[in-house]
Amino acid sequence: MSGLIGKKIGMTSVFGADGKNIPCTVIEAGPCVVTQLKTPEKDGYSAVQIAYDETTEKHTSNSLLGHFKKANTTPKRKLVEFTSFENELNLGDVITVDIFEENDWVDVTGISKGKGFQGVVKRHGFAGVGGQTHGQHNRQRKPGSLGASSYPSRVFKGKRLPGRTGGERVTVLNLRIVKKLPENNLLLVKGSIPGAKGSYLLIED
Repeated sequence: MSGLIGKKIGMTSVFGADGKNIPCTVIEAGPCVVTQLKTPEKDGYSAVQIAYDETTEKHTSNSLLGHFKKANTTPKRKLVEFTSFENELNLGDVITVDIFEENDWVDVTGISKGKGFQGVVKRHGFAGVGGQTHGQHNRQRKPGSLGASSYPSRVFKGKRLPGRTGGERVTVLNLRIVKKLPENNLLLVKGSIPGAKGSYLLIED
């Protein structure tokens, strides 16, 4: 397994060889710098830490500045660990979109858009109470009856109810890389990906 940190740019569409219009998400993937190599002897597990997205020294803590200096790189905004890489890597190596090929299948992880406090229709897909008969003039999007009265005289835990929606880590599996633009560090991946424009993504094959 190998991967990159990227950023969601937006959506577009391209035409395939068969003439079909393919909706794609544009991802700026890398370049990422290897900032730490973790080993079982020293850290208890094996992992590769990579960093992405330039920032200024002013907005970086002194401990992180020293961390980046060891890797001989400039300060970065985003640090992520990957537990396994196909290729042997060294401290300070730069990883680009060249680790992927067109028509590869990847898993993409992002933070979904936050939607705030939502009702059961939007949050869980409830149908609502339905018609407006029998005096139900204001009940169309309500959850309806919640449970028994005498026993257990409470609502069971885990009941699907209104609440905060979105803002969660979501992984979309098996997305195909339709096109690779290495000169611009871009990947065009078929389908939609969680998150707002400009949000960070993890791309793993």
